[in-house]
Amino acid sequence: MYSVELMVMEHDNILKLLGAVENACCRIIEGGEVNTEDFEKMIYFARNYADKHHHGKEEQVLFAEMTNHLGKIGTNLIQHGMLVEHDLGRLHIADLEESIKLYKESPITLHKLGIIEGASGYAKLLKRHIGKENEVIYPYAEKTLTEDILISVDERVRAFEDEANAQGVQKHCLDILEELTSKYSD
Repeated sequence: MYSVELMVMEHDNILKLLGAVENACCRIIEGGEVNTEDFEKMIYFARNYADKHHHGKEEQVLFAEMTNHLGKIGTNLIQHGMLVEHDLGRLHIADLEESIKLYKESPITLHKLGIIEGASGYAKLLKRHIGKENEVIYPYAEKTLTEDILISVDERVRAFEDEANAQGVQKHCLDILEELTSKYSD
């Protein structure tokens, strides 16, 4: 299924970001300086690629169909599982952003700790979340949604992707990812 293959590929890109996030946190713990500019780029990628672009397709298309057509199981999996985790990810990113702001105003250890907490909390949450989607949610959708619905999901996801591509969303975000992963590869 086109949509699932695309979303799994996007997960691979998000996992690359999470590796860079964790390596940046480790460098701080090991005594390195806090590079607030790089953490702001991580926030940009998380908000615009992982959330708006990737979660946008899930929430507006695939998960909406699962909630509408798979009864109580679909509702529980999506509304009480995946969407709650999407919101927790947004909370970690907001915490990270606030800690960066505080650190810029006052570069004390407490604000470094906030940066590490927000960034590493986001990375841990998203790693587990991606595993659930790749291993459980996507296969369940492919197995249980009707062929007509799956075709419709693919068409709408392709249109979403084409519109974002016309705006340069993927290229800009993947350029940022390339910069961050080359800088924070360990």
